Amino acid sequence: MSGATLLKAEALAIHFGGVKAVNGVSFDVKAGEVFTLIGPNGAGKTTLFNLISRLYKPTSGRLHYGGADITTLAPHRVAALGIARTFQNIELFEHATVLQNLLIARHGSRCTSVWQEMLFMPAVQKAELAFRRSVEEVIDFLDLQLHRNSTVAGLPYGVRKVVELARALCIKPKLLLLDEPSSGLNVEETDEMAFWIADINKLLGITVLMVEHDMSLVARVSDRVLALNLGEVLAEGTVAEVQAHPAVIEAYLGKART
Repeated sequence: MSGATLLKAEALAIHFGGVKAVNGVSFDVKAGEVFTLIGPNGAGKTTLFNLISRLYKPTSGRLHYGGADITTLAPHRVAALGIARTFQNIELFEHATVLQNLLIARHGSRCTSVWQEMLFMPAVQKAELAFRRSVEEVIDFLDLQLHRNSTVAGLPYGVRKVVELARALCIKPKLLLLDEPSSGLNVEETDEMAFWIADINKLLGITVLMVEHDMSLVARVSDRVLALNLGEVLAEGTVAEVQAHPAVIEAYLGKART
């Protein structure tokens, strides 16, 4: 069941020279829902993700998260607020193990000082044990036990996608940004990804904002959908409502000749 607004974009825009990559986009994501951005290539979907995670600075507009204005928040502070993301192109430490990659995600939660870390004081030991317990819970949740000590570079692509998802979960997010989670996956792996997304949302209570091209996956997990084209909103609603919208059909298929 969706609740109060968790994330709100108000007339958000970013221009690169004369290119309006995102142009006055407004939407809100309710706590507890799966909200999906769809649209043709170049629609501005990943650019919106980069604005939300503060990798890009908007030309205009505002971003609110949990009622607070985060429009000018420093990028390194976003994760601390409970916003985690995955990337369209997997961004993992390939020569580290799965366990090491997941422990890195917990680094931002450390509260101990440098000198305590150097001397491995009791507070550091306690924190390390807590981090490992948290990471092991994610490993168990996503069935990654077999790959715990495997080097990421040697894993199949589909497993690496799940590892990146696991790393995002290790941040303990309230809002999870998934940038094309099915990209590069086969049908069986996409079905499994749909399963994980639904469980993350329903069992862990994490709100999901997703960019996705696979409409079968979108239809299976999404509560609401926002369609974009050329940086502007075309339609918003349920999957069926958006798919049937004339502007969405034209953006994907082109205008019919008369």
